[in-house]
Formats: sequence, structure tokens, C-alpha cells
Amino acid sequence: MKGSFVTLRCMLQTSKYHGIFSSLARRLSSASGPGPKVCIVGGGPAGFYTAQHLLKARDDVVVDVYERLPVPFGLVRFGVAPDHPEVKNVINTFTQTAQHERCYFYGNVNVGTDVSVEELRKAYHAVVLSYGAEANRSMGVSGEGLAGVFTARDFVGWYNGLPSNKELQPDLNCETVVILGQGNVALDVARILLSPLDLLKKTDITQHALDTLAASRVRRVLIVGRRGPLQIACTIKEVREMINLPDTTADMLTADFEGVPEALKDLPRPRKRLTELMMKTVKTESGEHEANKRWGFRFLRSPVEVLPGPDGKRVAGIRLAVNKLEGSGEDAKAVPTGQMEDLECGMVISSIGYKSLPIDPCVPFDPRSAIVPNNMGRVKDTAGLYCSGWVKRGPTGVIATTMNDSFDTARMLLKDMDSGMLNLSVNKPGGQEITALLRERGVRAVSFPEWEKINLEEVRRGTAVGKPREKFLEVREMLAVAWS
Repeated sequence: MKGSFVTLRCMLQTSKYHGIFSSLARRLSSASGPGPKVCIVGGGPAGFYTAQHLLKARDDVVVDVYERLPVPFGLVRFGVAPDHPEVKNVINTFTQTAQHERCYFYGNVNVGTDVSVEELRKAYHAVVLSYGAEANRSMGVSGEGLAGVFTARDFVGWYNGLPSNKELQPDLNCETVVILGQGNVALDVARILLSPLDLLKKTDITQHALDTLAASRVRRVLIVGRRGPLQIACTIKEVREMINLPDTTADMLTADFEGVPEALKDLPRPRKRLTELMMKTVKTESGEHEANKRWGFRFLRSPVEVLPGPDGKRVAGIRLAVNKLEGSGEDAKAVPTGQMEDLECGMVISSIGYKSLPIDPCVPFDPRSAIVPNNMGRVKDTAGLYCSGWVKRGPTGVIATTMNDSFDTARMLLKDMDSGMLNLSVNKPGGQEITALLRERGVRAVSFPEWEKINLEEVRRGTAVGKPREKFLEVREMLAVAWS
């Protein structure tokens, strides 16, 4: 017996076992306690911000986070542009939450398939759906299925190492790319397409994306929007980054800015600064130096048809309807004029938004707005079920927006605990019961210490080639490292 304790102590003192055993110790001490047990479905920003607020607000709550992938952090890992490492610093906060003594991470668990929401509701006092928006909005035009047409979500996932997008294989053997949509994601994609390779080599962009970009012939990216400059969805930071790209110049149309100078004085300051910056980039006939690459906004245009090439299989252009605005400001609506315009291009990337999908038949879902119907985070007509993030409000806003939204949901849940709306008198089994179910079904979860092994190996791989990290593209590779 004494020898066994010595062996266990030695194992705990080694880096290989310390995280796993300390995590197990936390699980055994907290899971059987009488406090409220909350399950969060989704290990992205919404999930971790919700967990953070709950853990800070009550010293008896246990929070379990379930994530479909073996790795946490969602869009912070797979959506944030690789040349924006400062945005990813929020991972440090999420890591502190995941390492909290009353928080446990279950990666590699697909809620709705491996375990049902109803089973989670029976095991926990409350369930929070924070699984985000994993599907693409369709353009709904002819030719959308042609080779060379991609969604921004898939393209971003490809260069950021999302396993489901590793086989995308975009062909950049063309001069012009058209991006539909003028939000920050559209500008991220444009910037990656036009950035010097030496800049991207210093980021955590995947090696297969770097190899494809190294052979790219893309020299022109047009970013198309259905409304005008005063309604553009991106922020000034992203526009400034495009303007400052080396060996790249702006290619704008003067006609798109007719009447805009007169409207400047009535604009809110952020919108005014953004509009003034765009106006400075409008291409004039002053004979400025022509850079090797060009980018530009095209306003008041909506896609009508993606045009095929001679083989009928691959995109060769896009037909756009020319619009006019009815109304003014943020509420202005784009109305077709009847005019059409064709643009030649070898690739079309649709950046018109993501959408959530229903996760389980027992969960209410509004297919039109693609959200879980809710009142301030409480799922309608379903006691003990909550939602936060994009599945709650739709795919809008930045990480700070998600933080505030998630805190609001957590406050509503805490209020229901305090008021007695949630019955805390019953001692729920929480993760112990779900772990047993998963084991019976042959599903092995990835713990946070096991994710940290994946993280260390990715950093090691990146360091070997002079990058912050080199991500694993295969789930099986992640699992092999986690369970080694």
C-alpha cells in the first residue's frame, strides 16, 4: 500500500500525469457535491464567457463544457484571422476558466448525436446552448454550386485549420476574386489573399494554405455590397489594414461616392471616420503609382447569377444587379434598378453570414431566423434550458458582443436559481452520469489537460518552422496526441 502511494505521488509530480490526475481529483470532489450543476454545450467564446460569469457569481456551482471537437475555443481558434494574434489573447482568459476547480471540459462529444439534450437536462439543473453557427447562408442564385465558388466560412476554416475544411483545395490560378459581402470577415479573406507571404509565414496560418497562397496568381480582389458606403458593415481597423497592405493599392469607383460628402456632417463619429477614410482611397486620375495588387469596394450591387466558363463547370464571372437606395442611413434599403453588370473572375467567395442549425428535436428552433427562440436567454417553453451567443441572437457582433450577451444569459440563469424557478433541492449527477453514458456508447471525451498536450505539440511543430504553432488538421491526429 505504501509503495502504491509513493508511485501515485511520483506520477502526480511528472508533467505527463499531473494535469490528468489533478483534473480527476477536481472531478471527484466537485461532481458529487450538492451545489447546482450547469452544462454548457459549445466550447467557443459564448460557452466560456457564460461559464466564467457563473463560476464567479456562485462558489458552489459546477460547470461542465461539452464541445464537438477535441479542441476548445471555437471561432477564436478557427475564425479569427491568423494575422490578428492580439484578438486570440482572450484564450488566456478562457484557459483560466477551464482550469477552475469547478469547471470541466469534455471535448470530442457531439451533443445531439453522442448524447441527447434531454439526457443532459436530466443530469443537470440547467443546460445552456452555446454551440454557435456552423452552417452557411445560401446566396440563392443560379451557379452557386460551380467549382470555384466558396463560402467565407469554409475558406476561413481552410486557412485556419478547421478539420472539416481541410480538403477545400481552392484554385487560386486566377487574377480576380469577387467577395460578396462587406463585413470584417470579407476583409479578412481579402487581406489573406493579397498579403505578402513573408507576413503570413509569421502567423499560425496552416502550412497547406501557405503553400497554396505561394502559388497564387490572384492580383485583384473586389468586395461587393448590396448597399452604399454609408451602410458598409466592416470597421475602420479592417479598412485601414487593407489600405496599408504592402504592394497593394485601392481600386474604388468615384461614382459609388456621389452624394456621400454632403451626408458626412450628420453621421455618428465612428461612421464618419470610416467614410472619410474610404473617400481618401477613391482612385483618381492623378497617375499614382500602380502597385502589383489591387483591392476595392463595389457598392450597390447584388448577385443575380454566377456565370460558368466554357466547360459549364467552373466559375468565370458573376452577374450583378445594380441597385439604388430607398431611405437613408442604417435603414436604407437596396432596390434593383433593372440594370445588370457582369464581372469576370475566377473565384467567388460568399461572405453573407453564418447560420445556426437545430441541435436536437426536443429543442425549439426558428428556421427562418436560424436561432433558438428565447427571452433574454431563457429558451421558450422549456424550463431549465438557456442559450447564449450566436444561437441566441444570430451571427452578428464581435467577441466583446458575445461576452456581454453571454453574461446576460448567465445573469438570467443565476436569477432563476435565486428565485427558485430552478429547483436546486434535487442533487443532480451531472458529468458522472453523462460520462457513464458516453462510455457505454464507446465515446471517449478529451479533457482540458489532454487538450493542453495537443496545444504543446502544435506549438512545438510551429516553432520548428518559425511559426507560433502548426495546427493539426485531422481529428484522429489530435486524439492520438491527447491520449498518448
